[in-house]
Amino acid sequence: VLRATFKSEKGTDEEVASVDVAAEETNDISDLADASQDDVVSDTTLGDSTETSLEDLMAEAAEDAPDSLDYANMSDAEKEAQNPLFYRLSPNLDQNNAPAVGPRIGYARTSDTSAINTYLKRKDIRQLFPPRTRFLWEAMPIEGTENIYYLYAIKVPKGGKAELEGDVVTDARVGADPLGNPTVNMNMNSTGANTWKKMTARLSQGDGQGNKSSVAVVLDGVVYSAPTVQGEIPGGRTEITGRFTQQEAGDLAGVLKAGKLPAKLHIIEEAIVGPSLGQEAIDSGLSSFMIALVIILIYMIFYYSSAGIVADIALVVNLFFILGFLASLRATLTLPGIAGIVLTIGMSVDANVLIYERIREEMRTGKGFKQAIADGYKAAYSSILDSNITTMLTGIILFVFGTGPIQGFATTLIIGILTSLFSAIFITRLIFEWAMASGKEVKFSTKMTEGLFQNMHIDFLGKRKMFYVGSLIFIVIGIGSLATKGLNYGVDFVGGRSYIVRFDVPVNVEDVASNLSAQFVDENGNKQIPEVKTFGASNQVKVTTKYMIDNTENDVDDVLETKLYTGLKEMYKNQDLTQEEFVSELTSQKVEPTIADDIKNAALIAVIFSLIVIFGYIFARFSKWQYSAGAIAALGHDVLIVLSIFSILYGVLPFSLEIDQAFIAAILTVVGYSINDTVVVFDRLREYLGLHPKKEPKEVINSALNSTISRTVNTSLSTFVTLLIIFIFGGEMIQGFIFAMMVGVVVGTYSSLFIATPITYDLSKGEVKH
Repeated sequence: VLRATFKSEKGTDEEVASVDVAAEETNDISDLADASQDDVVSDTTLGDSTETSLEDLMAEAAEDAPDSLDYANMSDAEKEAQNPLFYRLSPNLDQNNAPAVGPRIGYARTSDTSAINTYLKRKDIRQLFPPRTRFLWEAMPIEGTENIYYLYAIKVPKGGKAELEGDVVTDARVGADPLGNPTVNMNMNSTGANTWKKMTARLSQGDGQGNKSSVAVVLDGVVYSAPTVQGEIPGGRTEITGRFTQQEAGDLAGVLKAGKLPAKLHIIEEAIVGPSLGQEAIDSGLSSFMIALVIILIYMIFYYSSAGIVADIALVVNLFFILGFLASLRATLTLPGIAGIVLTIGMSVDANVLIYERIREEMRTGKGFKQAIADGYKAAYSSILDSNITTMLTGIILFVFGTGPIQGFATTLIIGILTSLFSAIFITRLIFEWAMASGKEVKFSTKMTEGLFQNMHIDFLGKRKMFYVGSLIFIVIGIGSLATKGLNYGVDFVGGRSYIVRFDVPVNVEDVASNLSAQFVDENGNKQIPEVKTFGASNQVKVTTKYMIDNTENDVDDVLETKLYTGLKEMYKNQDLTQEEFVSELTSQKVEPTIADDIKNAALIAVIFSLIVIFGYIFARFSKWQYSAGAIAALGHDVLIVLSIFSILYGVLPFSLEIDQAFIAAILTVVGYSINDTVVVFDRLREYLGLHPKKEPKEVINSALNSTISRTVNTSLSTFVTLLIIFIFGGEMIQGFIFAMMVGVVVGTYSSLFIATPITYDLSKGEVKH
């Protein structure tokens, strides 16, 4: 039982709080019991939960406690003035309104924890408690709530070091009791087992009043469990039981296996999305993706008739494969991950289009259905494999050299390539074989699309200089903009914090900046003016600042949220808005300057190395460096065009064109899409040059390019429509990201036909050979 009376900070007799509080122990178990949580140190530790009575120490002060009836009749302001601590911290009581037994002494909302910590850290208040008492918050909110956490009283051993640390734990895994309920089974080495035996023997004796002691399991300042010791545990083999879910048991096992780290954890990058905005992003993302998918499915049926249904089946199966792999890996789906899926959809559709166009060509020569299927698949294999292998190599390089979201993009892309190859080649062929065996007719075009894009005679090479000049002019303008106006770098590349704040009325960005600069004042009295921009609608802004970015205090984020709330509250129409409600709508991101440099360097290395590998692969496949040079020139052209557009249009378009990690993923998607398109064109070029070695190369190349138009239009259109739907319905959080990909698809398609092949032709001095 803790009975505490806290004096004011000025040291007067004014009473701050007086109440009897105690903690609650909810589970009884065989060896260890109860899964509860708290904060502590930077290593995985095992330490005592305090059961020390403070009644003697506080007896005199407790006599001055306010009358409970008078307190109940007070207003909120009077209660806060009378008892500022317990106005925020609710004592943990049992059903009889008596102090509950156990280490939990109270609970509070997230928004109040910072103020409570401040009270409990005061020197005059800490002197009221037994030595080595620490107050720690649990890791997870109370079941059934989202923002209410228990506070524990923990007795720390002399020297501040736990009796056992994570380095003695050799294994921890999820098990089950006889009734099938999840448990955590923990093993220790011989040194740990010996200490654990003595420790549990002592703690199992309890406080002499029938109350057994508990042990806190702590990682990085958070207690993940505080089980009650029921008896001496020899051998180091321990079973922790309680009302665990499977997820909770897995998390606790992971904490126990984390071991001891030599350094304190320091967060250098984090992102937090408020529940409301997060749910909106999920809803808008899913709805836009489903709309786009339905349109693609309908388009394939429209263009390829019953064969389009086969392609749709393969596409849906491919999506199930991707999501299944991601779920089995317990991967988090981020914006770059979505980019990987979108690119995979485009490549999956592309593989089917390549096969179908080949089958249609074979059927136009008079071949029967069975022979056309066999020859069509055979002719398409080379293009499909080349385009997918080059993209796969890019994905592997990005996974090795990339960080965070870029690795997420690479993971999704690699999985998607493998599954799309299987679904586009194996599943569709299997369905066609079944159709032939069943005598069913499969059509590869409708009446409207049967002769579409046939007999095209565009003089690509004859007009190449016109396209060179057009691209060069645009790139020069873009370089000028990059040199003068620059790019809108996000916190990923410059460091700092960014917040997305949604108001209930339209606001002026200058007023927001002015209000916040009055709050963002450094220790020298200098105001730190944040950068404020409208983000989407006129009632939503993005605030970027480096204020307190070098502050390493644990509660710095709480301090900043309080300053944001204080500075912006008056701009809300709802003046009753609480800080808790304000924070729940907040989306924030923090990146330290050092990690920002790491992100930039990793992204740059990944892009450069991927270009080198692509150059080498194309050279190996096509045996001429001119092909590789043409492909790399096209990729450089595409990247420069996208960067130029982002520089020219940022501040002009009504959505964010920020350069961040998601943008890098978009650029990499453009690279992957462009090289995929270019390799397909080169493959057809090589085939035509082999079939017509005696014809004029210029004529053969134009014929080859014209023969790819149907495939190029279908693949590019399906991918662009997917992105357009997501751009329109996906919400402002991803508009800039999707816009970069949309520009990339258009530019990538253009460069494959009008830049890559003409440059290859010019570098070969007109003597391009297979």
